[in-house]
Amino acid sequence: MLMAAPRPALLPTEQLHLPTAAVIAIMTFAMIVVGAAGLALSSASGSVAQGIENRFVVQLPAGLTDQLPKTLALARSAPGVREAAPVSEDEMRATLRRWLGDAASSRDLPVPALVTVELTPGADSSALSQRIERAIPGAAVVAESAELRPLLQSLRALQWLALALVLLIVAATAAAVVLAARGAFDTHRPTIEIMHGIGATDLQLTRLFQRKIAVDALAGAAAGATAAGLGLMAVGGGRALAGGLADTALLGWDDVAILAALPVLAALLATAVARWTVLRALRETL
Repeated sequence: MLMAAPRPALLPTEQLHLPTAAVIAIMTFAMIVVGAAGLALSSASGSVAQGIENRFVVQLPAGLTDQLPKTLALARSAPGVREAAPVSEDEMRATLRRWLGDAASSRDLPVPALVTVELTPGADSSALSQRIERAIPGAAVVAESAELRPLLQSLRALQWLALALVLLIVAATAAAVVLAARGAFDTHRPTIEIMHGIGATDLQLTRLFQRKIAVDALAGAAAGATAAGLGLMAVGGGRALAGGLADTALLGWDDVAILAALPVLAALLATAVARWTVLRALRETL
């Protein structure tokens, strides 16, 4: 007895549509890398802001460097001060050498005296400022957060830019899926019209395209996520993305969970967009 040959499926799911899968893979890769950059910047700015929240610097001009011991004693005895330490002249000149070169070692170059002060959380910084500035006219107490505010603002702006780029990538992915679903629909339009004529419902026809796009999307998202994961591992788990602003890893487990969810969301988005596109096409043409 001869067995009938299996009929070819309308949209065989075992065969990937490489252009669709490739586009989704590229979009997923870009989405994860940009998202990782945004999360790394968020972690870096948070670490920097937390580290300098209660840190202040007492500045003594070059003519008042002899007041350093008195300044240090006043700072250490001030209420709410956890730690106060002087910055040595050698350290100051070593820092200036990065910009001035050998000229920073010249004794003709006046170097101010600095005292770094760390307050306990909730301590009143104005009391420290008034205590030192009254006792030593010309001294200034500067919050490190004020000095680094432009940097923190830039980091936050880059975070919002990363979020905007992720949203743009999501929109581009949805547009690519619309084109792919519409192209598949137009390619199989004669078969769809026959199936619709013999009683197939819109939902039954939509499921065929939805399943096909879902397979392509899952394959592409998995490939893009794998490539992005390998790339992020190559740059040290995101630490290099922030230029060494923090000593700890900039991508925590929560961040990894968010990045791992992106390819899943990309596949779900592609499936939902394909379903909407095919249903709309069926209602417009049939």
